[in-house]
This record gives sequence, structure tokens and C-alpha cells, in this order.
Amino acid sequence: MRQIISKLYLPFCLLMSFSACVEKEAIDSKADLQEIYSNVLNISGIPQEQFKLDAFGFSDLGAWHGYALPHQDSTSYYGGFSGPLSMKMWGQWLSKSISQLEVTNAQTNEPIDLSKAKAEMTYNPGLLQQTLKVQDLSITIKLIFVSNRTSLLQTKIFNHSEKELNLYIGWKGQLFEKGLQLKETTLGIKVAFENSEEEFIIQTDKTKDVIISKDQLSYRMILKDRLEIPAGKSNTINLLHSHYFNKQEALAESSKTEEYLYNSQNAFTDNKTRWNKYLSNALSSKSSLLEKKENRKLAVKCVQTLLTNWRSPAGDLQHSGVFPSAAYQGFYGFWSWDSWKQAVALVRFNPELAKSNLRSMFQYQDDMGMVADCVYFDPKENNWRDTKAPLASWAVLEIYKATSDLEFVKEMYPKLVKYHKWWYQYRDHDQNGLCEYGSTDGTLIAAKWESGMDNAVRFDDSKMLKNNKNGWSMNQESVDLNAYLQAEKEQLVKLANLLDKSEEAQKLSKQANNLKERIANEFYDTEEGFFYDREIISGKLLTVQQGPEGWIPLYTNIANQEQANGVVKLLTDTTKFNTKVPFPTLVADHKKFNPLKGYWRGPVWLDQAYFGIKSLELYGYTKEADLLSQKLLQNAEGLLQDAPIRENYHPISGKGLNANHFSWSAAHYLMLLTDED
Repeated sequence: MRQIISKLYLPFCLLMSFSACVEKEAIDSKADLQEIYSNVLNISGIPQEQFKLDAFGFSDLGAWHGYALPHQDSTSYYGGFSGPLSMKMWGQWLSKSISQLEVTNAQTNEPIDLSKAKAEMTYNPGLLQQTLKVQDLSITIKLIFVSNRTSLLQTKIFNHSEKELNLYIGWKGQLFEKGLQLKETTLGIKVAFENSEEEFIIQTDKTKDVIISKDQLSYRMILKDRLEIPAGKSNTINLLHSHYFNKQEALAESSKTEEYLYNSQNAFTDNKTRWNKYLSNALSSKSSLLEKKENRKLAVKCVQTLLTNWRSPAGDLQHSGVFPSAAYQGFYGFWSWDSWKQAVALVRFNPELAKSNLRSMFQYQDDMGMVADCVYFDPKENNWRDTKAPLASWAVLEIYKATSDLEFVKEMYPKLVKYHKWWYQYRDHDQNGLCEYGSTDGTLIAAKWESGMDNAVRFDDSKMLKNNKNGWSMNQESVDLNAYLQAEKEQLVKLANLLDKSEEAQKLSKQANNLKERIANEFYDTEEGFFYDREIISGKLLTVQQGPEGWIPLYTNIANQEQANGVVKLLTDTTKFNTKVPFPTLVADHKKFNPLKGYWRGPVWLDQAYFGIKSLELYGYTKEADLLSQKLLQNAEGLLQDAPIRENYHPISGKGLNANHFSWSAAHYLMLLTDED
């Protein structure tokens, strides 16, 4: 019996060894990760309304337009990609499918019905692909971005028959109606936008005939020359889509379009190299969570989400940044604390974008030191009524740790110090060294926005107090705000030491130590075992809610071990914060707990959940951190399948809530997966 087991054991070991090699291949930087991680994210859909963004899912290189894949059963849309979606202040689809391939047999003059094809739709990171098999043809259409203004569609047709085929090739498209018109240009087709210089150009390097309908909403573009394909051979046609906001952009890009069309293979090679580098960087961590294939797929989905939301300089925005979500109206700008958080994840695979994400917000630092809450293509829409929680120094320090870029630290340090001091000048009502969330216009709603937790229960009874002509505060010193400020002092100490600013470092270090002691002593309720906000005048703890603010002093290493033990008791209680998807933004047994109707009254936000996991780890609760991490990964609806990453999740059902393809959720999931053990 022992001999039989021995004989079976060796091949079993070899099999397991081989399996380990296969697993490892997906992390190997030499592997074609772009090919391995196909269809990790489902972005199938045909837009049904011009301003409804549900179908959106793919952009790259900071472009302001993007696409989706047709559904497998959307046979009438075979031969094209969904869209494009045009982005500016709002998103609008230009078409359901603006460049849909048409193929006609030139010998018989019979159209080839692509809707009868056997179709395969693929979303590889950085590339959309559609393969159609019909009659004796295999048609492969690929779409990539070649710049921050232009995408390339390459159509390759293979002739499987035993004789040469001659084909007429063309494209058709129909616009949505509001504010759009088609016009013929020397390049091909132009979509003109009402009352704007903005335009979308469709062009190819072939001579063509263009037919535009009387209402200027539909077109056909047909190549004049037949496409000759010998038996057993293929031929390729290239098409460009370019999205410009003004004539200067169009002129700058025009010098590059010939290269895109005539050397398209170089563009595809560059695309593969770039995306394989992104994915290799993202998956190179030695985190034990990345040993699971499903988690590696999620990490890839996080990268795809962040880069689809990447926008390049345009309008008043001088630097690249990342939208919260391009798939949700109202999120077409850069938000400050979103940007800080996103940068910490971005630096793990795209360091230059991480730096630009910081610059995109500090472009708008005013003379007092304030950074705007959110900024847009059109600066008239920028929100100067409030800012957001101070996490920028954390982001800069993390970027330095990953890149050793001291010049970036030199650039950012004085801006960070100015922003840090601003809080104490304009958000410390009684000048006691403890700050409050507030606003520039005296409104409570803007002060709530500044906290980032817009409708949290802890602000239900808040009042506004005037500090000076440029600042108002809520009548409560928020524990999370002061914990972030204490952490920022320590981060600034490290940055100052990098720049040999020893006196500044010593001063900040003393402030940090004093503030740490004050928060631990003045914001903790020993009976409840939790940290709370504090009313300014009376100093009374506001115990109306238990939420994420109560574990931030653990995340920033302010709590002593006894205090941490009290907080952890609540974090691990299944009636409190240890829900199906853990870390709800309001304790689950609170009478106002309402995840479906309360933006910050129950839903799980991934930034706060991540801070909760790090809090547990920091105070030695590694087993609990691991268990709650698994619940965050396993129980969020569709997360480990091909569903989009959501803005937040229902803590009891696990259902995804609010926006799709949400950047800071992707950022914090990527951090969770790639933080090394």
C-alpha cells in the first residue's frame, strides 16, 4: 500500500508544482498580462439615451472620450463599438455606434450581413476587440487609444476561401439628436457640437465617398478602392477617432495622425508594452492576498477602473487627474480628497499620474492656502465653498517612498505646509489648536461636504459659527479631522527631514506629540469605548453616532492600546460594524441606520473600510483584520466577478450602490490587495 501511495505521490507533487508555475505566470513581468486578463470587467452595453451613462466602461491615456462593447446578443450592432461617449462638464453619447463596419462582396455586389456572424467580444486591459466569423471571412476589429485625444480602430479581414476576394468596405453611423451635427471634411467626417469649438473627427488614410443625411444625423463613408484579399491572406484598414475641444488641439494632433494610420502596428506594440508594465507593477507585490487568482483579477480591474477615469489637461485643468467616475453624471471633475487617496494607489503602477493627481488640485491653491473641494474643465463651476480632509501629505509621502523623487517633495512641501496652516487659521473657531469642519460661505451643507461625510448623523444638530471673514466652523471639533491633522504633522516631519529642514521638523514633531496626547485624552469615551466629536463650548462628547470617525485615531496611531481594545470590540461585533460587508458608515443597530437612503448613514465606503483594516493591523489584531478583509472582498456584490467596482456597498445585503466604476473604491481595494504583509 505504501508503494502505491509513493508512486502516486510523485506525479501529484509534479502536478502541484506545475500548478504553482501556472499561478506564478500571471505575476511574471515577462508574461503577456494584457492577454491573460481578458474580460475581467464586463463593459457590455448599447447606450439607449444620449445622457444616460450606464453602458460606459473604457477609456485610456487621459482621453475625454470612451466606449463600451456591444452585448453578445446585440447583433444589429456587430461591426462597431458602443459610443463614443464625449466627456466635458457632463457626459453625452454621440451615437449608439458611430463607426459600424459595412462589408460588400464587390464581385456580386451583395452586402455581407454581419449580424449573422459568430461573434466574440473581448475587453483586454487597454484594448477592445470584436471578432466576427461570417461566410468565408474572419473579421477582427481592435480599438486602442494612441494619445489623449485619439483612438485607433484597426479592422483586419482574413479570407478563408480558396479564391481571391474583392470587397467594398465602409462605415455607417447615426448621432443622438441633441446639439450634434455631422459635416464632411477633407479628413472624413466631423461631429460638430452646438455653440462650441468642440469636435469629433472620423478619418482614414484611404480615398472615400461620404454621404450625409439631410438632417445631418447619419452618414455612410465608403472606400473608393476595393479591398483585395488573396486566398488564405488578410488585409487591414485603419480608422481614427479624434476628440478636440478647440482648433489648437486639432492642429497639434494633426501632425501625428499620419503616423497613427501608417504605423499602426507600432501603436499596438506600444499599447501592449505600456499596459503590461501597469499590470506587472500592480501585481508585483508580495502580498499574500495576491496569491489568489480571483484577487489578482480584482487588482487588474482596479487598474482598469482608475485609468478609464483618467483625464488629461483640458479647459482650465492644467494637469492630468482622475474623475471619481466617468460613468456617473456630476462626477466630471477632480475632487481633492479623492485625488489624495487615488494617488496612493496610482503610484503603485503609474507614478507620473499619481504626481499629476496631486498637482491637479494644488493648481487651485489660493493665497490663503486653501485647496478647492472640486475643480472642473470650466473654472466657473469650481467649488470654493469648502475643501476636504487633509490627506495630501500622506499621498506625497507615499509617492516619495515609491519613487524616491526628492524634486517632487521639494515642489509640494511648501504647498502642503501652507495648506496645513490654513486649517488652524480658518477652521479653529476658538484658536485652541483643535479644528472643525466648516465652509467659506457660512452654510452648514458646505461644512458637511468638507467632512466628506455629507449627511452623517453626527452633523444632524450642528450649527455654524463665524471665525473670520473667510471662514466658518461647525460648532463641533471633529475627531477624524484632528486625527488627520495630527498624522499630517508627522508626515510633514518626515518630508521636512528629507529636505534638511530640521528646525521645521522639530517644531512639527512637538506639535504632533501634543496633539496626539490631546486627542487621546479629550475625544475618547471610556464607557462607550469609542472616539467621538466634541462640542466646542461645553467640551461635551457628541455620542449621537458611532461611525468611521471613531476608528481614525487608531488608523493614525493616536489611541493607546486600551482605547484601541475598546474600539476593536465594536469593530468586530456583528451587530455593530462586523456586518456582511464590514465597516458600515453608521453602526448597524442605530435607529437612523439606512444604507439605501442614507449616503453616509450605513453604506460601506472603501476608504473608511481600508482605514479600519489598517487600524486593526496596527494594534495587533491581524487575525481580525484578515477575516474582515476577506469579507470586504468576498461579500461585495460582483466584486470578484466581472461587475464594475461600485461607489459603496450595502453592509447587510452586499449590494453595490450608487456610481459604477468608482475610483477611490478601486484605489482602496488595490491598496488592500497590494499592501505587503
